Amino acid sequence: MTSGFMVEMLDLRARYGRREVLKGITLDVQRNEILGIIGPAQSGKTTLLRIINRTIDDITGAVFTGRVKVDGEDVRQVKDVFALRRKVGMVAPMPVGLPLSIFDNVAFAPRMAGLRNRHQLEERVERCLRQAALWDEVKDRLHTRATTLQLGQQQKLCIARLLPLKPEVILMDEPCSALDSEATLGVEELMLTLAGRYTILIVTHNMAQARRVSHECAFMLLGEVVEHARTEDLFLTPKDSRTADYLEGRYG
Repeated sequence: MTSGFMVEMLDLRARYGRREVLKGITLDVQRNEILGIIGPAQSGKTTLLRIINRTIDDITGAVFTGRVKVDGEDVRQVKDVFALRRKVGMVAPMPVGLPLSIFDNVAFAPRMAGLRNRHQLEERVERCLRQAALWDEVKDRLHTRATTLQLGQQQKLCIARLLPLKPEVILMDEPCSALDSEATLGVEELMLTLAGRYTILIVTHNMAQARRVSHECAFMLLGEVVEHARTEDLFLTPKDSRTADYLEGRYG
């Protein structure tokens, strides 16, 4: 029977050189839901994301132990790390578009996979831009450079660029930190639209955002998960005094 969890972590530990960053994380993420990860800086939130798709491998001196499974597969045992990163996409804090047209940004991955049929490419690009709630805004300027888009549109384009790879998990590391309130709302609405088709983990310092978009929420502090619960329960009736202190702005 398939587990209800898309991502499973057991006794996950990580360090950069001598500095311990994660201290025994055990955390499960429900399939096709949004998990919000909150906590002050230097809590290990971004490191947690980097381990799930093994981008931590690219950091000199970084090591991790413990078990992380994505859809039942142990990421430490994955031989093709690029296949893992197609399955587990990552959205950075600042939109990073390719120096190409809007169309070519979305078509890039299918072309790399060998798709050359123009009609099929056009269908794939339109479908992904629609899923990213961007099609109506850009359909008449697909061949203009992506850098001409507003920041919020560029972030949606980065998400659209992941979708042709058919990811199962989308990791978002402060995806709205560079955006104004209107663009932030647009990305949040997109996340809620994508939920149900993808499992999403979002790291955010914006507690109101975590409350708006996540189904479950985990509070991290100094490399540990202090509390993990359904979002409303965590915000309204936190069980740990450290969680309550953070939510009330006493530190962090």
